[in-house]
Amino acid sequence: MLYHLYGFIEHLDIPGLGIMQYISFRAAMSVITSLFITLIFGKKIIRLLQRKQIGEEVRDLGLEGQIQKKGTPTMGGIIILASILIPTLLFARLDNIYIWLMIITTVWLGAIGFVDDYIKVFKKDKEGLAGKFKILGQVSLALIVGATLFFNDDVVVREKVKDAQGKYITEVKVDDQTGHREVHYKTEDVKSTRTTIPFVKNQELDYRFFVRFLPDSWEDVAVWIFYILVITFIITAVSNATNLTDGLDGLAAGTTSISGLTLGILAYVSGHVILADYLNIMYIPNIGELTVFVAAFIGATVGFLWFNAFPAQVFMGDTGSLALGGILAVFAVIIRKEIMIPIFCGVLVAENISVVLQVSYFKHTKRKYGEGKRIFLMSPLHHHYQKKGYHESKIVTRFWIIAILLAVISIVTLKVR
Repeated sequence: MLYHLYGFIEHLDIPGLGIMQYISFRAAMSVITSLFITLIFGKKIIRLLQRKQIGEEVRDLGLEGQIQKKGTPTMGGIIILASILIPTLLFARLDNIYIWLMIITTVWLGAIGFVDDYIKVFKKDKEGLAGKFKILGQVSLALIVGATLFFNDDVVVREKVKDAQGKYITEVKVDDQTGHREVHYKTEDVKSTRTTIPFVKNQELDYRFFVRFLPDSWEDVAVWIFYILVITFIITAVSNATNLTDGLDGLAAGTTSISGLTLGILAYVSGHVILADYLNIMYIPNIGELTVFVAAFIGATVGFLWFNAFPAQVFMGDTGSLALGGILAVFAVIIRKEIMIPIFCGVLVAENISVVLQVSYFKHTKRKYGEGKRIFLMSPLHHHYQKKGYHESKIVTRFWIIAILLAVISIVTLKVR
């Protein structure tokens, strides 16, 4: 909004106003504003939740310190959503299709989580929103995201142009003053279904590879359907994984902020033509604007930790956890780094897998032996370590350390192939 306002008053030549053109400045203002909103208004929202008696209902699972959490205000995800959306609307370019996809994702999944929390708190239904409606909401979002990325003309990548023999076309540019000659590859912006694979030489995979066996007339439809299925799986898996991770004070907020920072770095280099060329990675025009959004995301999650760190004064609830997971998933898809999710979201993925393994193994052993057996003392994974006697704060801190290590590995993939 402020960027577009600058466009209206640019002709006034107000000193210093031109700084609004720079993504780095607007990202910095975005994170500062997000932190300000979280820290200043977060306490007021918590008091409001307390007055409305919107407290957490805790099931007794026999975990240390669990009963003390009863009555702690939930639905604190409202703080996170406001701290993401307001700075984004203020400092991001609102004519950017990627920004609108992230805004829609935040509102869409935040609304689903809010309904789920509302049913749990006010309707006293511990099950919350029925699973089929959650899935329906996630699939609907996947259709919106997939259709936009697949069909919108503003969604392109810049690729090197090849001649009829399959060789890259080069252009020679000569400096008129120095006579210095530079050879550049000829490039063009094209619609593409390519994504990034870490640790391999060319680092790219085309989704069309999976439907090449079909007739040419079916290929476009088939790759669209396959693409939607992939996005649906990613959004559902990551948003639910974040929901499962939100079981200890500060765990979900801390790990998602680290993943968000990683995505922000990847988005910035992918949208910077010089850095993308230097790193020899896929350049995506206009993607750098997402740095402003992810800055607000980081500010919101870190600011939320002020109140959510042990002992928590507020829980984010599904209002926050579903939205945070969905944001990470859609952001990764947009910048074409979705295959790297198991790395930079490794903690979230491990939590999700621990539940799948626990449930599957229990059912298998019950059918086979008549008595269910467990792999972990309790799932998700963080509860396993609680059962082993580790203090909540130690578990959270160590999971953060692992998340930081995985984030570094993710950044390293830009060069290690």
